This record gives sequence, C-alpha cells and structure tokens, in this order.
Amino acid sequence: MNYYHLSILVHRQATRYGKKTALKYRNPYEKKWKSISWKRFSENVMKTAWAMAEIGVAENAKIAVYSQNMPQYLFVDFASYANRCVSVPIYATSSPSQVEYIINDANVKLLFAGEQFQYNNAFKVQQQTSVLERIIVFDKNVKFHPEDKTSIYFDDFIASGENSNTEVIVRVRMKSRRDDDIACIIYTSGTTGEPKGVVIPHSCFLQVFKIHDIRLPMTSDKDVSMNFLPLAHIFERAWTCYAIHKGMTIAINQDAKEIQKSIKQVKPTIMCSVPRFWEKVYSGVEEKISGSKGIMRWLYTHAIRTGKKYNLDYKNKDIPAPFGTKVKFFLYNNTVFRVLKMVIGIEKGNIFPCAGAPLSDSIIEFLQSVNIPIIIGYGLTETTATVSFYPDKKYVIGSVGTLMPEVDVRIDPENNEILVKGKTVMREYYNKPEETEKAFTEDGYFRTGDAGRLENGVLFLTERIKDLFKTANGKYIAPQAIETKIGEDRFIDMIAVIADERKFVSALIVPDYRALEEYAKEHNIQYDTLEELFSNVDILRMLDGRIELLQASFAPYEKVKKYRLLPEPFTMEGGELTNTLKIKRRAVAEKYKDIIDKMYQE
Repeated sequence: MNYYHLSILVHRQATRYGKKTALKYRNPYEKKWKSISWKRFSENVMKTAWAMAEIGVAENAKIAVYSQNMPQYLFVDFASYANRCVSVPIYATSSPSQVEYIINDANVKLLFAGEQFQYNNAFKVQQQTSVLERIIVFDKNVKFHPEDKTSIYFDDFIASGENSNTEVIVRVRMKSRRDDDIACIIYTSGTTGEPKGVVIPHSCFLQVFKIHDIRLPMTSDKDVSMNFLPLAHIFERAWTCYAIHKGMTIAINQDAKEIQKSIKQVKPTIMCSVPRFWEKVYSGVEEKISGSKGIMRWLYTHAIRTGKKYNLDYKNKDIPAPFGTKVKFFLYNNTVFRVLKMVIGIEKGNIFPCAGAPLSDSIIEFLQSVNIPIIIGYGLTETTATVSFYPDKKYVIGSVGTLMPEVDVRIDPENNEILVKGKTVMREYYNKPEETEKAFTEDGYFRTGDAGRLENGVLFLTERIKDLFKTANGKYIAPQAIETKIGEDRFIDMIAVIADERKFVSALIVPDYRALEEYAKEHNIQYDTLEELFSNVDILRMLDGRIELLQASFAPYEKVKKYRLLPEPFTMEGGELTNTLKIKRRAVAEKYKDIIDKMYQE
C-alpha cells in the first residue's frame, strides 16, 4: 500500500479512479445531491492552488478556513498542502473574538469564509486587526459589506490563477514537499483557558493511514463515508483524509441540522460521530418501546434480548452461537433491526466510529444488540485523533478499545494519567513553548490529561483529571461519569453536574422538552408555562425516581442530591458549550450562579 503525502494524495487517487465519484454534496439552495468525480476534485484543488500562488501566497503561510463542511473546504485544504502552506481550520460557529484570537496567534493573512455568518464575523475581525489582509467567500449568495473593497467570491478567485507561471510555482512546491512540513494547526476549544494551536505535520497523517489500514481491513473504496462532524474537528479531519486515502466516496453534510435527512438520502456505510447522535437514537427507540403495548412491546424487548445474547455473549467472544439463537437473531436482524436501521438511514452500515466524549455502557450495549456496528474509540487533537478503539471481536464494553499499532501508551503511576508516544503525536503547541514543555514527560510521552488504566492492551478511561471536582467534604467527583449515566434517560437532553467545593453533588438539567410535554399530556398534567411544568409535583416525582435508579451504581457521595430544570438548552452562542459540544463548566457555573446557590441554601 502506498502512503501519499497530502499535497499529492488527491491527484494520485484521481489517476487511479478518474470519473468515479469522490464527493457528494447538497447545499441549502438545492434539493438534489450532486457528485464530483476524482478527476474534477483534483482539477479544482489545482485551480485553487494556482490561484493561491497567483495572489502571492508563500510557502509556510497560514491559511484559515472558517466555514461549514462543503467541497470548497477540501479544495482549499489540499491546495494549501500543494503550496506547502499550513491549513488553520476554524469552527463555523466561532465568535468574532475566537476568530480574532486565531488570526492573530497564527498570523493568518488569507481567510476563506463559508456563508454570511462567517463572512460578517471575518470582516469585523479584519477591521479590528492589521493581520488579516483578504477574505475569500465560498457562498456566492453572501452580501459583501459596502466598505469591503478586498473580498471576492471563491469562483472568481480560482478563475484568476490558471497561467503557466503559477502552474510552475505550484509544481515546484509539490516536488519539494517534506514529511515534516506542517499540515495544519488545529486550535483546541479552550475549556480551561485560552485555545492552544496544535501543530500537526504531514508525517502524522501518513502514520494515521498506515495504522488504520492495519486495524480496519473491512473498509474499502466501496464505502460511502458521511462527512458529518466539522472538518475543524480532528476526528473528522483525520478520518476524511483517511477516506480519501482509501478511495471512499465522501458525502458532505453542510448543515448539521439536516443530518437525519442526509443520512436517509445517502445511506452511508460509515459515519464518524460524537455520542450525542447515538444518545438521540437510543432515546427515540426507548420512547417507541415504552409507547408500545402487548405483542409489539414483547417483540421489541425479545428482539433486543436475542441480539444481545447473539452479539455480546457469542459473536463478540468468538464462540459459535447455539442453532436456536442463531435462527432467532437471523430473523430479527432481517426484520426488527433492519426496519430500525432503515428509519435512521444506516441499513448499509459497515462501521460507525464514535469518540469525543463518553458514551454510556447501556447505550453501547443496546446498539451492539440491535446490530449497529458502533466502534467506540479514544483520541485527542494532539494525537491526530485515534489512540485506541474497539476491535472487530473481543471488545470490552466500558473500555475505549485496544491500542492502535505503533502507539505506545503507559499509565503514570502517580495520578493514573494516560501518556502517549508515537508518530501520530503532535509536534508542539504553536507559539507556546512553556505549554509544550509541560505537555510532555522528560522521555517524550504526551500528557493527555485523562486518567485511566491499561489491562492487556485494553484501555479504560476513569476521569478527566482537570474536570475532577473536590467537594467541601474532601471527596473527589468525576462529573462526566455521572453526566453520562443520567444522560441516558429519554427525558434528559443535557446535564451539567455541580460539586466543586460544594457540600454535595447537584445538577442543572436541560430536559427533553417534547418528551416532557408528551408525558404531561398523557398524564393530564395541566400547565401554562414551562416553569409551571418544571415545578409540577408529579413531573418532579417521576424524574426523581428515574434519576435515582440511574445512579444506583454510584457511591452515596457521588449521587446528585438536588437538581434544577432549565427552560433553555446550553448552546455555543450562549457560551455554555465549546465548538465540540463540550460543557464549559466555568461558564455554566457563572451564568447560573444564582440558581446553583439557591440549591445549597435550601
């Protein structure tokens, strides 16, 4: 297997696959999905690279992409690699202050913006900083500010670069590529301070290709990968590069709100996701089962029980299943489970990698039982994503899988911190030598900030060290474990545990409003406002019981003693969530301080 540098990867695949579909996309103005062949993908990358050279982009220049996922995003990324430039992805949801920080820190002179929201913010930043010189806009429907005299549309930009001089410049740069060139600088979301730019060289991606080929022999150029997570997220970025390496077709979902519709239309065989997606799937199925009666309720529960027995008790342990179990599983797999997967749009599923945050063991067990090929993994931006993930068989629920080949992991005996060493580990934090020094041990292992244990090559996470709370009674609490377990409930959409320097554990809960309203309707509970619903004795009694049941495995000091229901969800715009949908605990504590304080005064 050849492992091509990102500067030439698309073009090598275009030579191999020609007119075969490389990318599929559907933008908000069109209903039908369109296709881009490998040949056209390659041509568009080269036109973009020539245009960059035409406007004077130098080698090692930092080029930002501030956009939703769309084909042009990939054209710019791979054109940057062709020019030996550095890609600096920015989340499409980032605020002007977040964009300005990255622009100034990375010294970004050229930025590509996606739609009106990104253009407006980028132009505002351009007015405030002397660093950003030019904005190029993907969406031709964007309206430019009357005072903007430098921005142009992407289509006009790439039309300007096709001449013999720029072709020579780009060709020379591509030939002078080095594996230790910087491919990208990805900024962390900054939950515990200002963002850090993670410097990832091309050698990291080459190693990603190699070790994933070893671990994923079931993937091929026949797969269709749904591009769902933002390309600014290392999980999606590394996977998309790997999908291009394998020759897969990549279906680009531009609007996250449209993902359910996109999945049903495309029917992907692979999709990377974070736990939130599968939590929604689980809640939907749980609601369907709880609303069923008689024979249908029995059928659903028996099917899941059979699937669990077949997949977890026999197949996963590599033990032949009894004939009766095998027959029942075959029937359910081709009826109940198939219908379930068709409703979601994943009936052609090959593998569905999931990482980024803990997913409840109960949900993982359910997904495996109904034969959804979920693969739980663990990784960080600093490790170019994957450190470990579930093997095809003999995976351990409760773990984050077995270690990747050539990735060395050890556990720090002092605090159980997971330490990682290997060719996929970042080079440094950009412009932060002191932070870089603190991030590595003396013998070169990266400090992940996660605590865990390693048993026979199987990695278990126990807590995020920085997230640990210490109560006023001196007890340490791992909030993520509590949030993951209570978050299983179909009536709970989001939860933030409160405990640091407090007498006991409490929580702020964003309920699933629709589910709660339907419950009220079914039980003739009258209310005029959400506040009235949230204070209803019957509603609170029902939630109390469900939460208590979910906490059965926790020690008394770990259990949520009090909680408050919030009438609005945590959002990125409100400042409670990062761009990767992680809770900003400090921001939540400050925003809801009055509500939190009252829980401890009562």
